[in-house]
Amino acid sequence: MKIKRIGLLGVAVLALVAVLPLSAVAGGAQHVTWDIISLGSVPLAPPVTFNPDGEASAQAPDGEWITLTGSGTFVAPSGSNGGSGAVTGGGTWETSLGGSGTYEVKELVTWQFDSPQTLNIGGLPVPDNTGDTTKRANGVAVLRIEFSDGASGVLTVGCHGPGASDGIFEGIATTKGVKTYYNVPVPSPAVNEGRTLFHVL
Repeated sequence: MKIKRIGLLGVAVLALVAVLPLSAVAGGAQHVTWDIISLGSVPLAPPVTFNPDGEASAQAPDGEWITLTGSGTFVAPSGSNGGSGAVTGGGTWETSLGGSGTYEVKELVTWQFDSPQTLNIGGLPVPDNTGDTTKRANGVAVLRIEFSDGASGVLTVGCHGPGASDGIFEGIATTKGVKTYYNVPVPSPAVNEGRTLFHVL
């Protein structure tokens, strides 16, 4: 009986390793892409298609909203330890009070890989126009950014897709100067907004 249980455990471990990115299994540096995505259609229902050029919003305590678009890449050090200057990307920003412009990613503060995403949603494969669908991942990235109006900020990108652990939000939160846009709404199936995606290459 013990031998059977050990054998089954070994099969499960091998199956998990097969779907994990090599860098995640080996504990090495991870090359990651991130995107604020749009869906092929709403209301959300299978088959789901992931597209670039989406937007996501968050709210400050005074009621002001900020909406971002964006995408980029970063190289995360092994062991999820520390940050990295190996970054690209940025996007646009707009607030509900009328400000707007662009932002640029300057540094990775930290990256926490959570899990690979399941390949099917609703029993159907997912066309992914932002990257290799077999590399999709759940996790959290914290990025230091600079806004075009001179303000600095810290952008948190959270991806809570299929198979994610509890406690990860889906969407973005950011600071801009002293203002904290930390109220992150849960994406609605009827609204094409507030969704993100990572690929671990």
